[in-house]
Amino acid sequence: MKDLFGRAILDYQTNNAPENLYTETDITEEDEMEVSYLFRDYKAMPKIEQKALDLSSGKILDIGCGAGSHSLELLKKGLDVTAIDWSANAIEACKLRGIHKAICMDMLHLEDETFDTILLLMNGTGIFGKLNRISTYLSKLKSLLEPGGQILIDSTDLIYMFDEDEDGGRWIPQDKDYYGELEFTVTYKGQTEDTFDWLYLDYNTLQNAAHAHGFQCELVYEGKHFDYLAKLYI
Repeated sequence: MKDLFGRAILDYQTNNAPENLYTETDITEEDEMEVSYLFRDYKAMPKIEQKALDLSSGKILDIGCGAGSHSLELLKKGLDVTAIDWSANAIEACKLRGIHKAICMDMLHLEDETFDTILLLMNGTGIFGKLNRISTYLSKLKSLLEPGGQILIDSTDLIYMFDEDEDGGRWIPQDKDYYGELEFTVTYKGQTEDTFDWLYLDYNTLQNAAHAHGFQCELVYEGKHFDYLAKLYI
């Protein structure tokens, strides 16, 4: 991976001629995003993210922290926050922003530590990649959770993107195991990232998977665009 997403974050943080990011999936056309959006404060965040931060307590793990905006808001409250991301550039930017416990790593490699609140935001289910990898990630998340702890995770049900027939059914492509499995591409400063898997998960599927791993699953908040925030706990 070229780490273009992280490079855009670091460019913005260091004022190194940042440019807009372009994202594209196998079911959507190219979309332009200003990198500044990743540096938003609490007031500029969607209600789902605000709700997740309001519910966060104790020792916190921010998975896929990106530019670290969620972690920074929690640090302002005096909470103990560890921020992780696979992007070395993003983690460097986080440290420059004052997040001292920012670590470049895959969550599956985190060992010997547990947390009261685990955050996976901005389509937190995305890191699962594929439907058949959910079990691996939920098992790992369970091992990282303190007794009485919580996992706050958001996603969007993409069913609305597929055409509806007269009977109310949806025309889902037959080449996918699940309609929320996307192939994602990022372009920045004329370079294109290697395509990677990214999973959007409907709430019922998340709930069923959570129950299979011994979690309770609670729908905490629903947005206006098929998006939601869920809370998993034992």
